[in-house]
Amino acid sequence: MKFAILSPIYPYRGGIAQFSAMLYTQLEDEGHEVKAFNFSHLYPDFLFPGKTQYVEDGDKAIKVDSIRTLDSINPFSYFKTVKEIKAFAPDVLIISYWMSFFVPGYAHIANRMKKHCKVITLIHNAIPHEPRFFDKPMAKLLFRQSHGFIVMSDTVKNDLESLCPGAKYIQNPHPLYNHFGEKRKKEEAITSLALEPDKKTLLFFGLIRDYKGLDLLIEAMSQLDDSYQLLIAGECYGSYDKYQALIDASPAGKRIHSYNRYIADDEIPAFFSAADALILPYRSATQSGVVSVAYHYNLPMLSTPVGDFQHSIADPGTGIVVPEISANAIAQGIKELLSPEKLQIIAGNIEKEKAALSWQTLTSKLLHFIKTNL
Repeated sequence: MKFAILSPIYPYRGGIAQFSAMLYTQLEDEGHEVKAFNFSHLYPDFLFPGKTQYVEDGDKAIKVDSIRTLDSINPFSYFKTVKEIKAFAPDVLIISYWMSFFVPGYAHIANRMKKHCKVITLIHNAIPHEPRFFDKPMAKLLFRQSHGFIVMSDTVKNDLESLCPGAKYIQNPHPLYNHFGEKRKKEEAITSLALEPDKKTLLFFGLIRDYKGLDLLIEAMSQLDDSYQLLIAGECYGSYDKYQALIDASPAGKRIHSYNRYIADDEIPAFFSAADALILPYRSATQSGVVSVAYHYNLPMLSTPVGDFQHSIADPGTGIVVPEISANAIAQGIKELLSPEKLQIIAGNIEKEKAALSWQTLTSKLLHFIKTNL
């Protein structure tokens, strides 16, 4: 089959671009003809809170050739993108969706392509973590132009069914991010990050935003004894001052190590190899790509009871979902998670779950969906 993928992809950085590159690679490896249609201009600079939108020198991002034609704020580029996709004449167009800001361009393209091919919207978030009044109607506008959908969590599935009753979709867990490199010796990773070698290391990883609850984890550290240390790794979208103030005021402040910056792909093995557990203290969530990275590095996980974490962590027994969103629940859960008896059980469950999280599983389900439902 011929697949067109419309999404941010290399040279853009981040989880959406990585996911699209992995999907592109898997489809191509299976013998399909695949072409990526990319953004020439993704976010206007004033709307992007990070340092850069692009892969930087030294990053081990998957390099995918693409046609960079879509400008999110230039309607003329919408027509150009349709023309480019039509010239490729795909059987299927897959559109990566996560934010209503991109609906004007996406909906225009989907509307004009749906008579020429099957349009499938791959929904990372149907409704953003920090929603605005126009998010739902904008999502509905795009979803009405789509023949089918891919979702990766019950939360997104439920949002889709609410916004687009009767929608045809497949649900598949987020496949593994396994392209960052192999796990390193823990001692070497600890040394490279200037951490204490005799402590249990908790990892908070990824973009730092209010809904991810880093403040709760910092507070929880004050309830954990001197045998624990916290490793914070990720770029803060907004000011880091409030988190730094919490660290400075915490009795555990000296056991909290911050790498407040974008973590390049080639650095990821060190952070996950140094850690004893990944902590996800989120206030809201759908699914998380960081979970897929943790699986690759055989890392136990702890999360709050939001999003799809019950399904992706608690049900397969690869970690703990605490009963409430609070610092106390997080602290108590961490103690339970890192008990020797619990870790032994979790290790076996992680190996079982990894086998089910392949990209081939996703593409096989996708191909069956296209042939039988669309």
